[in-house]
Amino acid sequence: MLGLMQDWPLLVHKIIDHAAQNHGDREVVTRSVEGPIHRTNYREIAVRARKVAEALDRLGLKEGDRIATLAWNTWRHLETWYGITGMGGVYHTLNPRLFPDQLIYIANHAEDKVIFFDITFASLVEQIAPKLPKVELYIAMTDAAHLAEMTKKSGANIPNLVAYEEFIAGSSGTYEWKQLDEKAACGLCYTSGTTGNPKGVLYSHRSNMLHAMMCAQTDAQAVCSRDSILPVVPMFHANAWGLAFSAPMVGAKLVMPGPKLDGASVCELLTTERVTMTAAVPTVWLTALQYMDQNNISLPHLNRVMIGGSACPRSMIETFEKKYNVQVIHAWGMTEMSPLGTIGTLKHHVAELPHDKQMDYKVKQGHPVFGVEMKITDDDNNELPRDGKAFGRLKVRGPAIVKGYFRGEGTDAFDDDGWFDTGDVATIDSESYMTITDRSKDVIKSGGEWISSIEIENIAVGHPAVAEAAVIGVRHPKWDERPLLIVVKKPGAAVTREDILEYLKGKIAKWWMPDDVQFVADIPHTATGKIQKTTLREQFHAYRLPTAAE
Repeated sequence: MLGLMQDWPLLVHKIIDHAAQNHGDREVVTRSVEGPIHRTNYREIAVRARKVAEALDRLGLKEGDRIATLAWNTWRHLETWYGITGMGGVYHTLNPRLFPDQLIYIANHAEDKVIFFDITFASLVEQIAPKLPKVELYIAMTDAAHLAEMTKKSGANIPNLVAYEEFIAGSSGTYEWKQLDEKAACGLCYTSGTTGNPKGVLYSHRSNMLHAMMCAQTDAQAVCSRDSILPVVPMFHANAWGLAFSAPMVGAKLVMPGPKLDGASVCELLTTERVTMTAAVPTVWLTALQYMDQNNISLPHLNRVMIGGSACPRSMIETFEKKYNVQVIHAWGMTEMSPLGTIGTLKHHVAELPHDKQMDYKVKQGHPVFGVEMKITDDDNNELPRDGKAFGRLKVRGPAIVKGYFRGEGTDAFDDDGWFDTGDVATIDSESYMTITDRSKDVIKSGGEWISSIEIENIAVGHPAVAEAAVIGVRHPKWDERPLLIVVKKPGAAVTREDILEYLKGKIAKWWMPDDVQFVADIPHTATGKIQKTTLREQFHAYRLPTAAE
C-alpha cells in the first residue's frame, strides 16, 4: 500500500521561489568584484535567476547541458546557479585556484557549453579558451561598461564574449521553470585531483534539496531566518558547504565576500553586516585571527563559526571561544558528500561537562548528521569497533553521497554494498563522535603501528610561536617511517627545534614524537586550502632523519 501524499518533486528552484515569496525582502549583500558593496534581496534574485534561465534557454541549451562558473561568491553567481538548474542545466563550478591545464582537462571532460566568469579571471579564461572546443559562449559576470574597461586594460582576447547584464537584459523574468525529474542532474563539482586526474561528482536536484535540509538542522548549521550568514568558503569549493541552498531555504540574510578574503575585508563584513554565522577553512581563520589580534578587533554580533576542510587546531577553537565568545562548529565532509558528513555540536551529556572536557569533543570531527551512515573497516572490509581507539578506513553512504563518479571513473572507491570509501583513516567512539587521524595515503606507519600526523599538527600549532605545522612520514631504516614536523614560525617569533619538541612532550605518545623539526617559510596548500603533503614529501624526498643512523 502506498501513502496518499502529494507528489512534490524536490527541485532546487523551489528553494529560491520559497525565499522570494516568504522572505522576499531579506538582503543578499555582496562586496562586488568591481569594488562597491551591492545590495539586493531574494525577490530580486529570483526574478534575475529566471532571466538567466530564459537567456540560456533562448540560446538553445538543453536539459543536462553543463554550464560552468568561474566566479567568487556574489549575487550574480547565486543567480546563475538557480537559473541554470531551473532551465534543466547543470551548474559546473570551476576552481580558479587550479592550474590552467587542470581547468582545461575538467572543462573538456565535463563538455561545458558556456562559461560564466568574473572579470578578475579574464586573463585565465583567455589562456584556457583556445583549448576548450565545446564552449560556445563566454559570459563576463559584469555590465557592459566594466567589460569594456576590462578589455581595454587587459586586452583580453576571449571569443564569443558578452557581459552578463547584457546577456539577461532581453529576458522578461517570468520564465517558467522546467518540470524535471527530481533525480535529474543539477550540479557538477570535481575533486581537487591530488592523486590522478580530478573526478566529477554529479549532484541531483533531490540530493541537493535533501542536503540543504540536513544542513539546516539545529545540530548541523542551525541556520534560521534571523541569521546573517557570511559564507567565506567559496561556491566553487563543495557547494559552499550547502549554504547557497540552506540560507535561502530558511530566509537568512546572505553576505557574499566577493574576491576579498583577507583578514581585514572579512572582519569588516562580519562587523558592518552584523554577521551571526560564518564558515571557512582553518587557513582563512589563521589570517583573520592574526588581523583581529593585531588590531584589537571584537566581533559583537558573531555567535558561531563553522570550520572544516581540514582539522581545526584546539588552539584555534579556544581562541574563538575564550577570547571572542564565538562558538566553533567543527565539521567534516567531502565534495562526494555534498559535502556535509559530521558536525561537532555537543550532545546533551557533553554540554554538561566542564569546558576543558568539552574541548576533547570539539576537536573531533563530530557525529554524523541525519542522512549519513558511517563505519570504519580494516583492509579486508571487516567493520571495526566503535571504541574511539581502533583506526580504520572511513566509509559512508546516504542520499546525498556519491554512488559513482561522472563518466564511470573511480569505481574502486565503492564496494558491493554501496559504501563509499572516503580515503580517510578515522576512529569512531561509542557515542558516534568521529575523529580523522589521516588520509590513508598520509598515515605514518612506524614499526607496524599507525601515527596520526593530523593530531601532532594540531597540537604543534598550539605553540605560541607556530603559525602553521605539517607532519609527514620520512623513511627510516629500522622503523620504516618516522614523523618529521615541518613548521612555519609566526612573524618575528624566535623558536628552536628543542622548544617545539619540549612543548610536545606529555601531549602525545612518546613513540609519536617527531624525530626532527624543520622550519620553512611557507607550507604548500591544495586548491581547496588543505596542506599539500605530496609536495612536502617531494621537497623532503632526500632528507635524512638524524635518528636514521642510530
